Amino acid sequence: MGRGARPTRLHPRYMKNAYLFIYYLIQFCGHSWIFTNMTVRFFSFGKDSMIDTFYTIGLVMRLCQSISLLELLHIYVGIESNHLFPRFLQLTERIIILFVVITSQDEIQEKYVVCVLFIFWNLLDMVRYTHSMLAVTGTSYSVLTWLSQTLWMPIYPLCVLAEAFAIYQSLPYFESFGTYSTKLPLDLAIYLPYVLKLYLLMLFIGMYFTYSHLYSERRDVLRVFSIKKKM
Repeated sequence: MGRGARPTRLHPRYMKNAYLFIYYLIQFCGHSWIFTNMTVRFFSFGKDSMIDTFYTIGLVMRLCQSISLLELLHIYVGIESNHLFPRFLQLTERIIILFVVITSQDEIQEKYVVCVLFIFWNLLDMVRYTHSMLAVTGTSYSVLTWLSQTLWMPIYPLCVLAEAFAIYQSLPYFESFGTYSTKLPLDLAIYLPYVLKLYLLMLFIGMYFTYSHLYSERRDVLRVFSIKKKM
């Protein structure tokens, strides 16, 4: 009897690309659903829809942002080419604002700044994940490449300003309710309003570092892309 055919093994590169494609697709679908939901609700209910933005889409937003922490693992193990520290700064900004500032305070969840933040985050992520998803398949469009490397330039600073404003609006509530403020042994204590005020300074320092990194990355990507088009 002849030997059976040996099963074909998938090349690790194809497995990596398949995994990244599924990850980017999940993120794209999540953020697209959020953006579409917000748009439809705004045209249906006007400004009233902005007040309950968090109540209608907050769960999906928290899920998408939680999953995005996998990107740090992707970079660390080498399946995604990016710099770890700048991506860590961007993800940390969102996690702190979403889970510490917004989720913990019901009063902040009804503020217009939450809706504005969600719009900015989703605009950036829909373009970024679309570009990344297509890039994994070897597909590239000049307009999409340019957009993914340019859209952040006006929106990212606005995101940071909106995040800072959300922190500023939350301070009175953290001071009144004492949320996350804890007494420690030896007459020490963690007073979150002070921590958030310090984080405001770090937020703008981090913005400068991240903006510089993204600008350098944009210059390199567009230069390489223009060379490929000429070949």
